[in-house]
Amino acid sequence: MKPEGLKTQIFLDSGDPKETKEMLDLLGFLDGQTTNPSLFAKSPEVQEKISKGEKYTKEEIYAEYKKIIQDISALIPGKSVSVEVYADANTSAEEMLKQAREMNTWIDSAHIKLPLTSEGLKAAETLVREGVDVNMTLIFNQSQAAGVYAATNGAKKGQVFLSPFIGRLDDIDLDGMSYIKNVLKMYRAGDGHVEVLAASARSYEHFLRCLQLESDLVTVPGKILREWAENNFELPSEDWQYEPGDLAPIPYEDMDLNKNYMQYNIQHDLTDKGIEKFVADWNNLLV
Repeated sequence: MKPEGLKTQIFLDSGDPKETKEMLDLLGFLDGQTTNPSLFAKSPEVQEKISKGEKYTKEEIYAEYKKIIQDISALIPGKSVSVEVYADANTSAEEMLKQAREMNTWIDSAHIKLPLTSEGLKAAETLVREGVDVNMTLIFNQSQAAGVYAATNGAKKGQVFLSPFIGRLDDIDLDGMSYIKNVLKMYRAGDGHVEVLAASARSYEHFLRCLQLESDLVTVPGKILREWAENNFELPSEDWQYEPGDLAPIPYEDMDLNKNYMQYNIQHDLTDKGIEKFVADWNNLLV
């Protein structure tokens, strides 16, 4: 059962419905689940086919992805499941919108994952107006987060998630947890229509720090949730200290959230690399 005093929603980061069932049995709850092309590629059904030297047509891969998403949603009915569009650096907003509208029919509680590109923001602006829930992914700085806030103005609470990637900032010697703290602070000056879904948590300490900071949501792999269960679903005390080691803290920036979203500089090298990786994982499955 959910620990008393827990203020952060707990999501599983996985493309495997069997793991969803395992975590439900272990925790007694899940608030939602996130998927992406890399996780989809690692799912047992997909790996079994690839191990036989087989690949998918584009139609087959969407059918398999749809089945996995529906299987996950059936285990956590009414809970958010993030479904990611296929998009490279040159994918237009219209192409994303076509995919997003179709994917939104797969289940009743989808958050459509869009990459943080100018076209991704255009697609998000349109989808929010249409009442579709979105999850903006591969976020690495406050300017990107401000752009998401501005592009989705008018959205209802729960309609827009922002997914900042902790571990990939750590990988370049920056303290990813300091960025989570910064974007939470920045958003608290706004109207609350964008919720922070801390992602790319690589360690149990990342997870505990997200709980301590009261991130709106956090998505983590099953191994971290298993470790949480082994520690009796502990919640960090106010004096618990996260140790970033030699990672450099990311300074907070005062930003105006009320500009036109096209005025924010949303380019980031890690976003570009992340898009390339997701596209490569997806394309490796195709005939």
